[in-house]
Amino acid sequence: MPREPVLRTATGADRDAVLAWRNHPQVRQASLTRHEIGPVEHARWWAAVRADPTRRVLIYERRGTPAGVVTFAHLDDDVAVWGFYLDVASLEAAGELLPAWLELERAAVDYAFRELGVTALGGETLAWNTPVIALHKRFGFAVTRTYVVDVDGRPEEVVWTQLTRKDRS
Repeated sequence: MPREPVLRTATGADRDAVLAWRNHPQVRQASLTRHEIGPVEHARWWAAVRADPTRRVLIYERRGTPAGVVTFAHLDDDVAVWGFYLDVASLEAAGELLPAWLELERAAVDYAFRELGVTALGGETLAWNTPVIALHKRFGFAVTRTYVVDVDGRPEEVVWTQLTRKDRS
């Protein structure tokens, strides 16, 4: 019998896996910061996020195996901000990347509204990343604005998607 997906608080034992997942070329390409993150930079981020009560880092487990990370920030604001990335290499090799995307998004949205009690959840996606924007829409997120940011010295359009508690299906 397959195990249900789990979102659990990240621990120190997860730190190196999170860095490896974040540095995967596909993840970096879809991020607002594309450089390869080194161990020192990652350790600073890890310490800061773990010490900040307005942020959470969760590990997504698929069939009992860590397979991705979900971050929540600004938990004290009107709109919490979230993001995620997966263990692309392992999930692609197993032919499970798309099912994992769907499973992680469902689990993360449920967690945000049930466990964290947010009233609205939003996130940034680069405009060219239409599969992720479509995924968010599938879960009820709406595009509420677009804007341009600098990514590696080039302007990139960003799409902000948001889901409110009252609009959640």
